[in-house]
Amino acid sequence: MLIALLASLTPACAAHSGPDCSRPFTLALHDHGLLYSAATDTGIDKDFADELIRRSGCKVNVSLMSRARIWQLIESGALDFSLSGISSPERERFASFAWYFSNKYYLLVRKDSGISRLQDFARNGHFQLGAIRGFRYSRNANRLVDKLSAANRVSQAGGLEPLYEALLLNRIQGMIMEPFDYPAVQEKRIRDATSIIGFEDPSVPHGLIMSRKALTPAEQNKWRALVDGMLADGTVRRIFEKYFNPDLAASMVQFQAKP
Repeated sequence: MLIALLASLTPACAAHSGPDCSRPFTLALHDHGLLYSAATDTGIDKDFADELIRRSGCKVNVSLMSRARIWQLIESGALDFSLSGISSPERERFASFAWYFSNKYYLLVRKDSGISRLQDFARNGHFQLGAIRGFRYSRNANRLVDKLSAANRVSQAGGLEPLYEALLLNRIQGMIMEPFDYPAVQEKRIRDATSIIGFEDPSVPHGLIMSRKALTPAEQNKWRALVDGMLADGTVRRIFEKYFNPDLAASMVQFQAKP
Protein backbone atom coordinates (compact mmCIF):
# COMPACT_ATOMS: atom_id res chain seq x y z
CA MET A 1 0.00 0.00 0.00
CA LEU A 2 2.78 2.43 0.95
CA ILE A 3 4.75 1.52 -2.20
CA ALA A 4 1.70 2.15 -4.36
CA LEU A 5 1.14 5.50 -2.67
CA LEU A 6 4.76 6.55 -3.22
CA ALA A 7 4.59 5.49 -6.87
CA SER A 8 1.50 7.57 -7.41
CA LEU A 9 3.18 10.62 -5.91
CA THR A 10 6.49 10.35 -7.74
CA PRO A 11 5.44 11.79 -11.14
CA ALA A 12 3.79 14.80 -9.51
CA CYS A 13 6.83 15.41 -7.32
CA ALA A 14 9.18 15.09 -10.29
CA ALA A 15 7.10 17.51 -12.34
CA HIS A 16 6.97 19.94 -9.47
CA SER A 17 10.76 19.89 -9.01
CA GLY A 18 11.42 20.60 -12.69
CA PRO A 19 10.99 23.91 -14.56
CA ASP A 20 7.55 25.44 -14.86
CA CYS A 21 6.45 24.54 -18.41
CA SER A 22 3.18 26.50 -18.33
CA ARG A 23 4.42 28.74 -21.17
CA PRO A 24 6.69 28.23 -24.20
CA PHE A 25 10.27 29.48 -23.88
CA THR A 26 12.70 31.01 -26.35
CA LEU A 27 16.35 30.09 -26.85
CA ALA A 28 18.75 31.65 -29.39
CA LEU A 29 21.85 30.07 -30.89
CA HIS A 30 24.64 32.06 -32.54
CA ASP A 31 26.70 30.92 -35.53
CA HIS A 32 30.21 30.32 -34.21
CA GLY A 33 32.51 27.53 -35.36
CA LEU A 34 31.99 24.23 -33.58
CA LEU A 35 29.46 25.77 -31.18
CA TYR A 36 26.90 26.04 -33.97
CA SER A 37 26.96 26.04 -37.75
CA ALA A 38 23.86 27.44 -39.40
CA ALA A 39 24.95 25.84 -42.68
CA THR A 40 24.73 22.32 -41.25
CA ASP A 41 22.45 22.94 -38.24
CA THR A 42 24.98 21.13 -36.05
CA GLY A 43 27.29 21.94 -33.15
CA ILE A 44 27.95 21.67 -29.46
CA ASP A 45 25.31 24.20 -28.47
CA LYS A 46 22.71 22.57 -30.73
CA ASP A 47 23.36 19.18 -29.08
CA PHE A 48 23.31 20.77 -25.65
CA ALA A 49 20.06 22.63 -26.35
CA ASP A 50 18.35 19.48 -27.65
CA GLU A 51 19.21 17.55 -24.48
CA LEU A 52 18.35 20.42 -22.14
CA ILE A 53 14.95 20.81 -23.79
CA ARG A 54 14.32 17.06 -23.63
CA ARG A 55 15.09 16.96 -19.91
CA SER A 56 13.00 20.02 -19.12
CA GLY A 57 9.88 18.66 -20.79
CA CYS A 58 9.08 22.24 -21.84
CA LYS A 59 8.27 23.72 -25.23
CA VAL A 60 11.28 25.80 -26.30
CA ASN A 61 11.38 27.71 -29.58
CA VAL A 62 14.97 27.81 -30.90
CA SER A 63 16.18 30.53 -33.29
CA LEU A 64 19.42 31.94 -34.70
CA MET A 65 20.60 35.46 -33.83
CA SER A 66 23.75 37.54 -33.72
CA ARG A 67 25.50 37.63 -30.35
CA ALA A 68 24.89 41.35 -29.93
CA ARG A 69 21.15 40.91 -30.54
CA ILE A 70 21.01 38.01 -28.08
CA TRP A 71 22.39 40.12 -25.24
CA GLN A 72 19.94 42.95 -26.03
CA LEU A 73 16.94 40.62 -25.87
CA ILE A 74 18.18 38.80 -22.76
CA GLU A 75 18.46 42.18 -21.03
CA SER A 76 14.95 43.25 -22.06
CA GLY A 77 13.41 39.92 -21.09
CA ALA A 78 12.21 39.23 -24.65
CA LEU A 79 14.52 36.19 -24.86
CA ASP A 80 14.66 33.55 -22.14
CA PHE A 81 17.88 31.67 -22.92
CA SER A 82 21.03 31.46 -24.95
CA LEU A 83 24.13 29.29 -24.66
CA SER A 84 27.93 29.43 -24.19
CA GLY A 85 27.78 32.85 -22.56
CA ILE A 86 30.37 34.41 -20.27
CA SER A 87 29.65 36.87 -17.50
CA SER A 88 30.79 40.39 -16.85
CA PRO A 89 29.77 42.85 -14.12
CA GLU A 90 27.39 44.53 -16.59
CA ARG A 91 25.83 41.25 -17.75
CA GLU A 92 25.32 40.01 -14.20
CA ARG A 93 22.75 42.78 -13.71
CA PHE A 94 20.36 41.27 -16.24
CA ALA A 95 21.51 37.68 -16.79
CA SER A 96 22.33 34.66 -14.66
CA PHE A 97 24.29 31.61 -15.77
CA ALA A 98 24.51 27.84 -15.44
CA TRP A 99 28.10 26.89 -16.24
CA TYR A 100 28.86 23.84 -18.37
CA PHE A 101 32.33 24.36 -19.84
CA SER A 102 35.41 26.54 -19.68
CA ASN A 103 38.02 27.52 -22.26
CA LYS A 104 40.95 29.83 -22.93
CA TYR A 105 41.24 32.54 -25.57
CA TYR A 106 44.07 33.09 -28.04
CA LEU A 107 45.23 35.78 -30.44
CA LEU A 108 45.45 34.74 -34.08
CA VAL A 109 47.88 37.12 -35.81
CA ARG A 110 49.35 37.46 -39.26
CA LYS A 111 52.94 36.21 -39.37
CA ASP A 112 54.01 39.45 -41.07
CA SER A 113 52.41 41.66 -38.38
CA GLY A 114 55.55 41.90 -36.25
CA ILE A 115 53.59 40.57 -33.25
CA SER A 116 54.99 37.43 -31.66
CA ARG A 117 54.04 38.11 -28.01
CA LEU A 118 51.61 40.37 -26.20
CA GLN A 119 54.34 42.79 -25.18
CA ASP A 120 54.91 43.66 -28.85
CA PHE A 121 51.74 45.76 -28.94
CA ALA A 122 53.48 48.51 -26.98
CA ARG A 123 55.71 49.28 -29.97
CA ASN A 124 53.23 48.64 -32.78
CA GLY A 125 50.91 51.56 -33.39
CA HIS A 126 49.31 50.26 -36.58
CA PHE A 127 48.00 46.83 -35.59
CA GLN A 128 44.26 46.48 -36.31
CA LEU A 129 42.30 43.90 -34.34
CA GLY A 130 39.15 42.13 -35.44
CA ALA A 131 36.39 41.25 -32.95
CA ILE A 132 32.83 39.93 -33.05
CA ARG A 133 30.18 42.45 -32.05
CA GLY A 134 28.79 41.72 -28.58
CA PHE A 135 31.65 39.41 -27.54
CA ARG A 136 33.70 39.61 -24.35
CA TYR A 137 36.69 37.42 -23.61
CA SER A 138 39.22 36.73 -20.84
CA ARG A 139 40.80 39.45 -18.69
CA ASN A 140 43.89 40.27 -20.78
CA ALA A 141 41.99 39.79 -24.03
CA ASN A 142 39.36 42.29 -22.86
CA ARG A 143 42.08 44.76 -21.88
CA LEU A 144 43.57 44.53 -25.35
CA VAL A 145 40.19 44.97 -27.04
CA ASP A 146 39.30 47.95 -24.84
CA LYS A 147 42.70 49.61 -25.34
CA LEU A 148 42.63 49.25 -29.12
CA SER A 149 38.94 50.25 -29.28
CA ALA A 150 39.78 53.52 -27.52
CA ALA A 151 42.37 54.15 -30.24
CA ASN A 152 39.86 53.26 -33.01
CA ARG A 153 41.88 50.19 -33.93
CA VAL A 154 39.21 47.49 -33.66
CA SER A 155 37.11 46.33 -36.62
CA GLN A 156 33.89 44.61 -35.59
CA ALA A 157 31.96 41.99 -37.53
CA GLY A 158 28.85 39.90 -36.97
CA GLY A 159 30.70 36.57 -37.17
CA LEU A 160 33.95 34.74 -37.79
CA GLU A 161 33.98 34.45 -41.59
CA PRO A 162 34.24 38.22 -42.30
CA LEU A 163 37.10 38.40 -39.80
CA TYR A 164 39.02 35.55 -41.48
CA GLU A 165 38.63 37.28 -44.85
CA ALA A 166 39.74 40.65 -43.43
CA LEU A 167 42.76 38.93 -41.87
CA LEU A 168 43.80 37.29 -45.13
CA LEU A 169 43.38 40.61 -46.98
CA ASN A 170 45.51 42.34 -44.30
CA ARG A 171 42.70 44.72 -43.40
CA ILE A 172 43.16 43.50 -39.85
CA GLN A 173 46.35 41.92 -38.50
CA GLY A 174 44.82 39.81 -35.73
CA MET A 175 41.65 38.45 -34.17
CA ILE A 176 40.70 36.66 -30.95
CA MET A 177 39.93 32.95 -31.23
CA GLU A 178 39.01 29.98 -29.05
CA PRO A 179 39.02 26.17 -29.48
CA PHE A 180 35.72 26.22 -31.40
CA ASP A 181 37.55 28.03 -34.21
CA TYR A 182 40.25 25.35 -34.66
CA PRO A 183 38.85 23.71 -37.83
CA ALA A 184 38.80 27.00 -39.75
CA VAL A 185 42.26 27.98 -38.48
CA GLN A 186 43.61 24.66 -39.75
CA GLU A 187 42.59 25.51 -43.31
CA LYS A 188 45.81 25.88 -45.29
CA ARG A 189 45.21 29.46 -46.41
CA ILE A 190 44.76 30.62 -42.80
CA ARG A 191 47.34 28.32 -41.21
CA ASP A 192 50.10 29.41 -43.61
CA ALA A 193 49.50 33.11 -42.96
CA THR A 194 49.05 33.16 -39.19
CA SER A 195 50.43 32.20 -35.81
CA ILE A 196 48.77 31.85 -32.39
CA ILE A 197 49.66 33.75 -29.21
CA GLY A 198 48.30 32.85 -25.77
CA PHE A 199 46.82 35.49 -23.46
CA GLU A 200 48.19 33.82 -20.30
CA ASP A 201 44.73 34.04 -18.75
CA PRO A 202 42.94 31.26 -16.86
CA SER A 203 40.08 29.45 -18.56
CA VAL A 204 36.80 31.36 -18.63
CA PRO A 205 33.53 29.61 -17.61
CA HIS A 206 30.76 29.57 -20.23
CA GLY A 207 27.17 28.66 -19.56
CA LEU A 208 23.46 28.72 -20.21
CA ILE A 209 22.38 32.36 -20.21
CA MET A 210 19.10 33.07 -18.40
CA SER A 211 17.25 36.37 -18.51
CA ARG A 212 16.61 37.72 -15.01
CA LYS A 213 13.56 39.62 -16.32
CA ALA A 214 12.03 36.53 -17.91
CA LEU A 215 12.76 33.94 -15.20
CA THR A 216 12.37 34.13 -11.43
CA PRO A 217 15.34 33.13 -9.26
CA ALA A 218 13.53 29.91 -8.34
CA GLU A 219 13.03 28.99 -12.01
CA GLN A 220 16.64 29.88 -12.80
CA ASN A 221 17.71 27.39 -10.14
CA LYS A 222 15.57 24.66 -11.71
CA TRP A 223 17.20 25.14 -15.10
CA ARG A 224 20.61 25.31 -13.42
CA ALA A 225 19.87 21.94 -11.79
CA LEU A 226 19.22 20.44 -15.23
CA VAL A 227 22.59 21.71 -16.47
CA ASP A 228 24.33 20.40 -13.35
CA GLY A 229 22.73 17.02 -13.97
CA MET A 230 24.03 16.96 -17.54
CA LEU A 231 27.52 17.62 -16.23
CA ALA A 232 27.29 15.08 -13.43
CA ASP A 233 26.13 12.17 -15.59
CA GLY A 234 28.74 12.77 -18.31
CA THR A 235 26.33 14.05 -20.97
CA VAL A 236 28.20 17.33 -21.50
CA ARG A 237 31.51 15.52 -21.79
CA ARG A 238 30.08 13.12 -24.38
CA ILE A 239 28.81 16.07 -26.42
CA PHE A 240 32.23 17.72 -26.38
CA GLU A 241 33.95 14.46 -27.32
CA LYS A 242 32.00 14.49 -30.59
CA TYR A 243 33.94 17.62 -31.58
CA PHE A 244 37.28 17.46 -29.71
CA ASN A 245 39.76 14.79 -28.71
CA PRO A 246 38.98 13.22 -25.30
CA ASP A 247 41.74 15.08 -23.40
CA LEU A 248 40.69 18.52 -24.66
CA ALA A 249 37.02 17.70 -24.12
CA ALA A 250 37.74 16.64 -20.53
CA SER A 251 39.76 19.79 -19.82
CA MET A 252 36.88 21.97 -21.01
CA VAL A 253 34.08 20.32 -19.03
CA GLN A 254 36.01 19.57 -15.82
CA PHE A 255 36.39 23.08 -14.45
CA GLN A 256 36.05 25.15 -11.32
CA ALA A 257 32.71 26.89 -11.73
CA LYS A 258 32.09 30.34 -10.36
CA PRO A 259 30.15 30.45 -7.09
